[in-house]
Amino acid sequence: MKKLLAPIAASLAILLAATACGSGEYAATEIPPKVQPSEAPAAPPATQPDCGNALASYAPEGTMPAPGAMPTGTYMAKIQQRGRLIAGVSADSLNLGARDPVTGQIQGFDIDMIYAVADAIFGKPAPGQPHKVELRVISSPQRIPVLQKEQVDIVARNMTINCSRWAQIAFSAEYYRSGQKTLVPIDSTAKSLKDLDGKTICAPAGSTSLDNLKKENPQAVPITADTDTGCLALFQSGKAYGITGDDTVLAGDVAQDPYAKVLDDRISNEPYGLGMSLKRSEFVRFVNQVLDQMKTSGAWMISYNKWLKPALGELKAPPPSVYGRIPAQ
Repeated sequence: MKKLLAPIAASLAILLAATACGSGEYAATEIPPKVQPSEAPAAPPATQPDCGNALASYAPEGTMPAPGAMPTGTYMAKIQQRGRLIAGVSADSLNLGARDPVTGQIQGFDIDMIYAVADAIFGKPAPGQPHKVELRVISSPQRIPVLQKEQVDIVARNMTINCSRWAQIAFSAEYYRSGQKTLVPIDSTAKSLKDLDGKTICAPAGSTSLDNLKKENPQAVPITADTDTGCLALFQSGKAYGITGDDTVLAGDVAQDPYAKVLDDRISNEPYGLGMSLKRSEFVRFVNQVLDQMKTSGAWMISYNKWLKPALGELKAPPPSVYGRIPAQ
């Protein structure tokens, strides 16, 4: 039975990936018709920069402006005048940012963060109306380039905050603490990534997961895919023995494949931040105000309980916001 079902599961994963690239009749403020073409990730600095506390972001300043009344001359006012927030997101990371097969809409924990920022600028939409957001589906390697080129205002795509990336883009305060784990066949006897010498392991291109894979087990054979579904398709087709990545993503993979399991061994901590351009420190401060409101009002916990609690368990509180970074002049 497993031999019969495995090709079907693989076909479904590949179909999901194709769906994320296809056209559809969606609201103009929701997503573009096609995934942007893949491009090479920005080259990291030759040496690891010292950015102090990588989790420290720009502290909010002043009183939060009322929705629809962004201060003149600010980047938020530019977004308001445009009529929509443009966000880079995933469309195939179940529970984080994934397309609902029934409605065609992208939804998840990361998407809720984007909607909160948009609502803070424009106000909450009327019942039945879409948020004023254009969700642009991007691959993992595209996250930094689209921000550097300012093709999007913000990226919410399970992106780890670290010093190398601070040299290229700016981050919000931490909005979730993930951790890297490894997915393997359900009958595997491996206990950790270190037990997988000689095994082909998939990790998203341009990710900290790929870097950690090479450090944790140099004897494993790394392969990459631009998307989470790409790694799942390689696993289900037998081209990859396993997948290593964020526990949030792997929980979604296991939900789609009954012949997979996630090892308990946690390789690293992966603090998520919303990515923005280094040129837009004022916008980062505003986004941090939005996140702080979500954390204190209970909106963050409502979103976590809806999307991530069923797979990852209960959390008592969101991660604290850390401030103190000074923008480069």
